[in-house]
Amino acid sequence: MYKKLISAMVILATGLALAVPAQAAFGDKLCKKSEFKCVKVKKGDTWGRLFPNSRERELVQRLNRMNIEPRKGQVIAVPKDLGSASLLDYAPFPRLIKVADRTSRVVVSQKDLAWGAYDMRGQLLKWGPISAGRGYCKDIGEKCATPKGDFQTIRKMGSDCASTIFPVNEGGAPMPYCIFFNGGIALHGSAEVPGYNASHGCVRLFVEDAEWLNNSFVEIGKTRVLVDKPVQAAPPGAVAKVYVEDLVPWH
Repeated sequence: MYKKLISAMVILATGLALAVPAQAAFGDKLCKKSEFKCVKVKKGDTWGRLFPNSRERELVQRLNRMNIEPRKGQVIAVPKDLGSASLLDYAPFPRLIKVADRTSRVVVSQKDLAWGAYDMRGQLLKWGPISAGRGYCKDIGEKCATPKGDFQTIRKMGSDCASTIFPVNEGGAPMPYCIFFNGGIALHGSAEVPGYNASHGCVRLFVEDAEWLNNSFVEIGKTRVLVDKPVQAAPPGAVAKVYVEDLVPWH
């Protein structure tokens, strides 16, 4: 079932990639930072050929915000400490934020092409790449940017979640592990996270990230989704807030 789902998504992603004009991917932005070196993709290069080590390959893919194969001439940013680096080392969000209530939240940054999951204590548990709305969609002749704001999660579905609208006049585009937060706008897994905003308004994630959020983190009606809403970093030396009712008493 899972292999069939991925195959269908790859076929759809290929079609979408052809329909979306080439854009500068996120690696160009990262390459301007001193902690990265740049690799220019040559003809025949693949993720597997460039990075045989699976851990290093996944890290570079995530930092470049893309799960599609790289294109010839594209610039890929590679951390200089690749052998020892972890994804959290390069989080675009604070490790700890101030929280005023017992609410978990998924923070989405369209500028940083990233999502971050904060528990109710304000701790960043995980983060990963996204591709949000691309602004204007020719196939529907409308603006399709992802709405900004503070939203409540509405409903979620499993690996068989699919669009009822796209492709236009057909529907059926895979949206595995979808989490709706604003009408038909959802966080969901996708085989087409290209390193820039390219969706019809939904927030595309790596499939494994969407699965984790759906199954292990998001509580419908309790978890908020903050799109382009600033979070306030906790001051240096601060520790995560502890709620008395969560403490296990000694016996």
